[in-house]
Amino acid sequence: MDESLNKAIKERLAVADRIVVAAHVRPDGDAIGSLLGLGLALQDAGKQVQMVLADGISASFRHLQGSDQVRTAPEGEFDTFITVDCADFARLGKSFEQVRKPDINIDHHVTNEKFGTLNVIAPEQVATAAILTDHLHAWGLKITQPIAAALLTGIVTDTLGFRTLNMTPEALRQAATLMEYGVDLPDLYMRSLVRRSLASAKYWGAGLSNLESEHGMVWATLTIADRKKAGYGGNDDADLINIISAIEGNKVGMIFVEQNVGRVKVSWRALESGIDVSQVAKHFGGGGHTAAAGADIDGELAVIRQNVIEATREKLGL
Repeated sequence: MDESLNKAIKERLAVADRIVVAAHVRPDGDAIGSLLGLGLALQDAGKQVQMVLADGISASFRHLQGSDQVRTAPEGEFDTFITVDCADFARLGKSFEQVRKPDINIDHHVTNEKFGTLNVIAPEQVATAAILTDHLHAWGLKITQPIAAALLTGIVTDTLGFRTLNMTPEALRQAATLMEYGVDLPDLYMRSLVRRSLASAKYWGAGLSNLESEHGMVWATLTIADRKKAGYGGNDDADLINIISAIEGNKVGMIFVEQNVGRVKVSWRALESGIDVSQVAKHFGGGGHTAAAGADIDGELAVIRQNVIEATREKLGL
């Protein structure tokens, strides 16, 4: 990173007093880990911090310190606004529709729109938590065991346990550095990537029962009825996309998750190197990484699914 940007962020944080840190809707492990890691570091520096996730924090991450402080909307006055792991401002959710643009935008998505006053965008990093691991000290902040646990959670989850196509030796060194603060990696791995609730397992079953595949693409669909029948409380795919991505003989994995408001959440995963699914997501108003991307699309599930399948095949030459 440019040293002038590091200096500008350090100076901005030094004069900050009341800070809001926020991440995207339907937060994954990197959004949550980055939010908690940065939020706790700022609190340790004597700042008043609100940590905000419009959809709250899922049970899989409530063991992390600071998770009980997460709120669903900012409250009162604040002088500094920071976003983490969010590629575009709208993905913060409705809670932020009337909030000014952020002072600092920290992210690793290649499609980031650089909507902050100061933008720390590093697509080469495996996770936003990895950016924070490298730069917190340069910004005048310290890493403690709880902060390291949050950041390591972000790295572990966004790399699916160090096995995504963008894995680097640097990411393993970052993980080792965070472990040296006393973090139990096997425990974090089990909690965030392996252990699942009974409702999640039932929800997976609904999606796996309708798997389809053609032209190198494999996909599943999750409806509102599936979610209610399983008793699953979230509005995401419960990480089913990671299971779909393990199915042999395909180049792209997709999942269609029906939402409550005439909207469908679509996720893409590239299952081999050289495929850029972010360009397909961007076509539908979404974004993400070369190997993993998503979009929220308004309309009827069957129509959206057909349009997405056709566009994915055409744009990726499948």
